[in-house]
Amino acid sequence: MKKGILSLFVLATLSLASCKKDKTNEAEIKETVEAPVTSNEAEKFNVDAKASLIDWIGSKPTGKHTGTIAVKNGELYAKDGVIETGKVFIDMTSIVVTDLKGEEKTSLEGHLKGLGKESDVDHFFNTKKYPEAVFEITKVTDEAGKKMVEGNLTMKEITKSVKFPATITVDANGISIESEPFTINRTLWNVNYGSKSVFDNLGDKFINDDIELKVSVKATK
Repeated sequence: MKKGILSLFVLATLSLASCKKDKTNEAEIKETVEAPVTSNEAEKFNVDAKASLIDWIGSKPTGKHTGTIAVKNGELYAKDGVIETGKVFIDMTSIVVTDLKGEEKTSLEGHLKGLGKESDVDHFFNTKKYPEAVFEITKVTDEAGKKMVEGNLTMKEITKSVKFPATITVDANGISIESEPFTINRTLWNVNYGSKSVFDNLGDKFINDDIELKVSVKATK
């Protein structure tokens, strides 16, 4: 009996360890950080919208949805192989759902963009009123052997500082930023639909506050 209990304990411990290991990075979010002044020696790189993309995952108790958001344009500034500052403009009207087809796909995309009934317009991103989001890089640092990108993310006229891990390459011809998957709490930007932290009595019909993101930005001279 004791041996059986011990075996169950070991299995549970291994399972918990595996879950912790696979857990997506939760972005550090705080109040706005002032961007530094770009030095005169920094080189300008223009964001390549066609080569850049944001992948997203939204989840709920019964499953999840996946999709993408397009990057519009922007510029990054680097000196001696290090990014100093930059701005990336995000086209919120370009939200795409990739796990559905046909009417279901069209319906969910419209709901996320706020294109349905007037009462539903502000459930998620309300792209008629807020067609663009902006990420302004304020700092790139090394932490525990990883590059960390810190910047101000503005959505729906709300700005918060977000920090996440990424692989960054900078050379004479271009810049590449490939983030690890990370999560942000959508309610901090007033994206409240289906949030049990905002609304009561949702039961199991809630949508998780955390949205998983993976950012890919390319820039060239």
